[in-house]
Amino acid sequence: MALTKSFKELVQSRVARDPDFAAALLREGIDTMLTGDVDTGKAILRDYIKATVGFEKLGEATDTPPKSLIRMFGPRGNPQARNLFGIIGYLQQQAGVELHVMAGPR
Repeated sequence: MALTKSFKELVQSRVARDPDFAAALLREGIDTMLTGDVDTGKAILRDYIKATVGFEKLGEATDTPPKSLIRMFGPRGNPQARNLFGIIGYLQQQAGVELHVMAGPR
């Protein structure tokens, strides 16, 4: 039987070698939250954080304990807007991308 990587390991290795994929993952997490699917958006952002800056470094940058961040992006987490936008701002800065919300067709 062939050995396979877990999905999370696959995502982490792809993010590490492909900056365009990493930026798309960040964008997808935020877009998903904006469409109202907050739980899926948090899961995507959690994977993105793990694959890029990590919760320790993010905690230092946002002055938030890493365990609190992990809970925020967990299935039952409910991040406050102030915390969430601060985190998104930091992640954009680290990724070297600037995301904007634009109106589109319904």
